[in-house]
Amino acid sequence: MKNKITQEFIDNDRRSFIDKVVKGTITGSLMVMIPMSSKLFSEVLGEEKKAQSEINPMNLNANYCFIVDVTACIGCGNCCVADRKENNVPQGQYRTWVERYVIDMVNKVYVDSPDGGEKGYTNVPIHETIKEIKEAFFVPKLCNMCDEPSCTQVCPVAATFTTPDGFVLVDSEHCVACGYCIQACPYGVRYINKDTKTADKCTWCYHRVRKGKLPACVNACPTGARKFGDLNDPSSEVSKIYNSKSRLKVLKKDLGNEPSLYYIDLHEEVV
Repeated sequence: MKNKITQEFIDNDRRSFIDKVVKGTITGSLMVMIPMSSKLFSEVLGEEKKAQSEINPMNLNANYCFIVDVTACIGCGNCCVADRKENNVPQGQYRTWVERYVIDMVNKVYVDSPDGGEKGYTNVPIHETIKEIKEAFFVPKLCNMCDEPSCTQVCPVAATFTTPDGFVLVDSEHCVACGYCIQACPYGVRYINKDTKTADKCTWCYHRVRKGKLPACVNACPTGARKFGDLNDPSSEVSKIYNSKSRLKVLKKDLGNEPSLYYIDLHEEVV
């Protein structure tokens, strides 16, 4: 199939291509990978490097990571509010959210996240069947920015890609909203943006990081539960935590996605 369709056609008319595949007018499997042509990729990367040089030189030697201290999260929702304002996230959708875990005396686990935790949990009732609580805690969720991302592997138009400095992003101009990346993400962090009609997710505020700033949610956290930085910088807070033998865990480690999002004291009940 790939030999019958020129790369130029794929690059210039991706949406039409996918539409034809879906309708069956082009034979073959929907799972065939159609990578961005080397010429188009070079153009995109060239524009990105130009933008980077105008703001802040791209540090290709950095190893950025995100650390969440579960013991410090109070479920206030400030992170979600900051993220919505910073990234124009549509109402009812979330790039990051906070889940509440409640464990009763017989070790039954209840999980909820009303309004994504954006409005906090001050007056939110716990499940009515719970009579006595053994333990309760909050767990923020966001993109895991994997070193081996499943989402990039299944995107048929290479709209989901990894930048040279390790950030997994979405090119909204080329995304065809097929939903493959949403299904492939084992962490459920992707969705179709109601406004842009394309795939969307947390970017760790890449536009801010390029300028040497912290992600908006990190700045908004009143307890310091969210931490971001370069693991290769021995003076960074994340590097000190990572190398201090803190009880760090990642979500769904056995899947092999190699997340760059770590949790301090993550309970085994968290999925």
